[in-house]
Amino acid sequence: MLHAKYILPTLLITTATATWSQDNNGVTPYRPSISNPAELPRPGQLELEIGGLHMKDSSAREDSLPYLFKLGFNKEWGILLGGDVHVWSRDESVTREHGVGDTTITLKRAFVIREETAFGLELGAKMPTAKDAIGAGKAEYTLNGIYSQDFGQIKMDANLNATRIGLVKPGTARTQKGLSAAFSTELARDWSGVTEVSAIHRKGTPTESQFLVAVVYSPNKRYAIDIGLAKGLNHSSNDWSIFSGFVIPLAKLW
Repeated sequence: MLHAKYILPTLLITTATATWSQDNNGVTPYRPSISNPAELPRPGQLELEIGGLHMKDSSAREDSLPYLFKLGFNKEWGILLGGDVHVWSRDESVTREHGVGDTTITLKRAFVIREETAFGLELGAKMPTAKDAIGAGKAEYTLNGIYSQDFGQIKMDANLNATRIGLVKPGTARTQKGLSAAFSTELARDWSGVTEVSAIHRKGTPTESQFLVAVVYSPNKRYAIDIGLAKGLNHSSNDWSIFSGFVIPLAKLW
């Protein structure tokens, strides 16, 4: 089960949505999958995504509070600012570390072809704001390509990316490649489901892959709540992880 610090702050959601203008077009969730959609939030609408994540890998454990701020300047350009509010880590030798996590800033370009088809391009930089024991230790840069497509009731978001790793060990490559594809569909009134398969590969290190499944509750357009789990598909991946979080609009800036 999730630790008590991961219980959703329902009061915050209720307050934010009750005071939000009724003429907005709703939030654009990027949670709960790893794959980002090509679309941006409504121009001028500042959105917040925040949640809790618990990961287990053999006897190692990691808990974190990931967050993401999203702002669309217009329908084509936007910016993302995210990271971890706090990270609690315990390695296999039972050494414990905790502190603020790394911070990532991403510039995003959306190419909307038609209502059911869109492409996206993201250029991100991870800043090593965390201590080395729980963070990257050095700046990293990622270029991510996105293809979003609606197939009737099913929506697909596919991501293909390359990351320039900051700290590399001898015999390992500096570039890490990632591939993911998420599929979502409505399950019932106010409920939708998400499944995703993802993998990362870097020469000189084992390939990691996982399968994710989640449900999302969205009784109106102004917020969404998710809960799900992910399971590693090979020995080099995390055993499993469980997560929950929400998406809300914070302000209409223009």
